[in-house]
Formats: sequence, C-alpha cells, structure tokens
Amino acid sequence: MFCGLLIRLGDAPFWPLYITLMLGDLLSDIAWYYVGYYFGGGFIRRFGKYFSVTEESVDTVKKIFHKYDTRILIISKITTGFGFALVTLITAGIVKIPIRKYVILNSFGQVIWTAILVFIGYKFGDLYLSIDGILGKMSAGAMFVIALLALFGWGKYMKQKITTLIK
Repeated sequence: MFCGLLIRLGDAPFWPLYITLMLGDLLSDIAWYYVGYYFGGGFIRRFGKYFSVTEESVDTVKKIFHKYDTRILIISKITTGFGFALVTLITAGIVKIPIRKYVILNSFGQVIWTAILVFIGYKFGDLYLSIDGILGKMSAGAMFVIALLALFGWGKYMKQKITTLIK
C-alpha cells in the first residue's frame, strides 16, 4: 500500500514497482513452499503431537489439498489466507504440489493481490493529498495564531521588564 501511495505522489514509477513487488512476494512464497517440501514432513513427525497434528490428519489434508489445490492456492493468495497464508504455502510444499503448478497459481493470485494493495495505497494517496491541502491551510493559520500569541507574550514580558527597571 505504501508503494501505491508513492506512485500517487509521483515519487515512484508504476510498472517497475509493481513488478518488483510481485516478484519479491512470489520468491518468498517459493521459499516457503520449499521449507514445507524439505522440512515439513519431518517437523510434523517430530513435533506434530504438540500441535494435535497426526499422520491421519496430514493424509486427510493431502487428499483435500490435491483435490482443491487450485482453489486453495488462489483464494489463499487473494485473501492472504485470512491469516493462514504461510500455513497454506508450507502445506503446499508438504503435500508436494508440483512446483510449476504452484508457481503459476501463485503468480495468478499475486497479480490480483498486488493490484488490490497498490490500488488501496493509491487511493490513500488521494486522501493524503486532499488532507495535505486542508492541513496546509490549517497549519498556516495555526502558525499565524502562534506568532500573534508569541508577539503578545513578548510584549507583555518586555512591559514587565521595563516596569521593573523603572522602579
């Protein structure tokens, strides 16, 4: 969203920033996939009992994931998994979804998700610009009032100084 704000303010070009955001997120998704692919099974066998994860539940998840992998990955990406995106990415690796399919589905979801976030940031940029105009006027007015109060206070201080010097 911050990048969308930068684009709106004219401080960053759209396409290079958009592509960089998508690639960065996709590369991290691939890294999490490989964490699940290489280490997920061993972790579950060793520590699954502490999280109430059994081999049977893993088999059930594998069946469900393989049956609905397209929907799960795209919806998880677009909704950021409702807080379970990381678990979904690692699970895709654990259940050995083919990496090519994983990358294609994640890329598709990434295009949509990044566009949504950049758009929201862009709209916040509109809000910022309108507030900035209003706040700029308010700041100028506040500075004027502060300057008047400072002059008034300085005049009062000088009047006291002169009065004490005369006495």
